[in-house]
Amino acid sequence: MCSPIILNLQTVSSSTSDSDRMSAGAGPRGYRAVVFDFDYTLADSSPGVIECFNHALRQMGLAEGTPEAIRTMIGISLSETFERLAGKQNRPRFEEFQHNFVARADQVMLQGIQFFDPVRPAVDTLLAAGVVLGIVSTKFRYRIEAALCRDGLEQAFGVVVGAEDVTAFKPDPMGLVAAIDRLASTPEETLFVGDSVVDAETAERAGVPFVAVLSGVTPRKAFAVYRPRAVIDDLSFLPALVL
Repeated sequence: MCSPIILNLQTVSSSTSDSDRMSAGAGPRGYRAVVFDFDYTLADSSPGVIECFNHALRQMGLAEGTPEAIRTMIGISLSETFERLAGKQNRPRFEEFQHNFVARADQVMLQGIQFFDPVRPAVDTLLAAGVVLGIVSTKFRYRIEAALCRDGLEQAFGVVVGAEDVTAFKPDPMGLVAAIDRLASTPEETLFVGDSVVDAETAERAGVPFVAVLSGVTPRKAFAVYRPRAVIDDLSFLPALVL
């Protein structure tokens, strides 16, 4: 049985060589901590998320969202997603929606979470080099912990900050700042890795260098305004940027 995890409140085009990919936008070396977003950064849980959103909406007699629309909202808060899907007029029904969503997620979400193939090699390389790792997500921490435990990654991350640990969600930097403090790092010595402009804005507001990964649904050009250290195709390129 897994032990609980510590509780806390640019790539260039595909024609470019791997060595060029590694150096594109790379920031200063010597990061001692890396903090990751979860959904679409470390793992794909979109099938379960789509099922849970639409189950909750059906239970309330509301129109379902399209898979495409829901995918674009993964990573923002549950309340904001509900408002975008159901409209502001249904905002008072959020608690009902949340109850339905969480109940269904407890049944189906874990089996739908699949870590991306480059995650384990990247994590192993960073840990071997003495880099400490964390996760900050709008997903519930207990659900992330269950997925890490299932796949034998529970000891890799020194801190996991989830939706139940903060009073303000990304892009508010509260969770990221808390994770950095728990990892005994500083904003300058920490890299935040995420797949969305919400993650990029979170890093910017926390004063933390950011690396965008294109494993989600956000296009490369959307990150330009945030001037990330790099935009990478997947996490296999991350260790060379960090070490």
